[in-house]
Amino acid sequence: MGFFSFLLLGLIAGAIAKLIIPGKQAGGWFLTLLLGVIGAFLGGWLGGLIFNVNLESFFSLSTWLLAIGGSLIVLLIYGLIVGRRAKA
Repeated sequence: MGFFSFLLLGLIAGAIAKLIIPGKQAGGWFLTLLLGVIGAFLGGWLGGLIFNVNLESFFSLSTWLLAIGGSLIVLLIYGLIVGRRAKA
C-alpha cells in the first residue's frame, strides 16, 4: 500500500476513532484527523511487528482494524495528556 493510500486510511480511521470515543475531545477535527494518521501509522507498524500482518491491501479488514485501533490509542493518550494539562 502506498503512502497516499495509508494517509487516506489514517484520515478515515481518525474520523471513526473520534466517533467511537465518547465525550468531548480536546482539539478540533483537523487535529483529530492528524492524530488519526499518526495512529494509523502506529497501528500498521505495530501490527506488522507484533502480529506479522501484511498491510498491502487497502480493503483488508485487518488493515482497517489496525489503523482504527492505532488511532484510538493515539487519541486516548492525547486526551489524557491534554486533559491533565488543562486541569493543572
